[in-house]
Amino acid sequence: MKKPNFSVVVVLALFALAIGNSAQAQVPPSQAEAAGYTGLHAAAWAGDVAEIRRLAATSAEIDATDGNGRTPLHVAAFASHEPAVAALVELGADANRLEDDKYDIITIAAVAGDAEMVRLATSIGGNSANVTSIYDGTALIAASHLGHAEVVQALIDAKAPLDHINNLGWTALLEVVILGDGGPRHLATARALVAAGADGTIADRQGRTPLDHARERGYTEMIALLETVQKR
Repeated sequence: MKKPNFSVVVVLALFALAIGNSAQAQVPPSQAEAAGYTGLHAAAWAGDVAEIRRLAATSAEIDATDGNGRTPLHVAAFASHEPAVAALVELGADANRLEDDKYDIITIAAVAGDAEMVRLATSIGGNSANVTSIYDGTALIAASHLGHAEVVQALIDAKAPLDHINNLGWTALLEVVILGDGGPRHLATARALVAAGADGTIADRQGRTPLDHARERGYTEMIALLETVQKR
């Protein structure tokens, strides 16, 4: 097998580090922030549905924001409180609002690997096609590069766009190879994308397809999978 160009490997490694850190850099409320919450934010963080309903009945602002643009709904999603998320949306919270880092509740859940929250969010009005993050990506792209296969399947079931291209020129299938490790999680993710009909012929800005990247890295099982895409 031809050895990958060293400079290309270095550049992609740096990209992977930056993007990986960015995905993990969705900033949940810190302990200090959570301790300072009052009203709906405090109730959402605690998952206290009764208090959420009581406060909403007093005309509390359902989409009030904290210092990072997080609404109570974002806070409940970060805390993985499904009943609180459902209650807030029922009471009028915007299921598609972005916080300051451009994440909606679906992408928050996708990065966390929280498939149940993704399923809930997409069932109560969250749009799986929302463009999120500073990279103008989607929840599907975020979940794919992290190898969250169950989340990816949940997003596929919710009709997430399979071939959205972010501002780096990458699709979900490109990211699962470029930013993945070729192991079982990323392989399962790639299989889900391929089975759903993701276009494996879409190349990055250097003209490399997911298959090209898999070959450069020597990801044997990924290569075999992606070769089936080329034959469609």
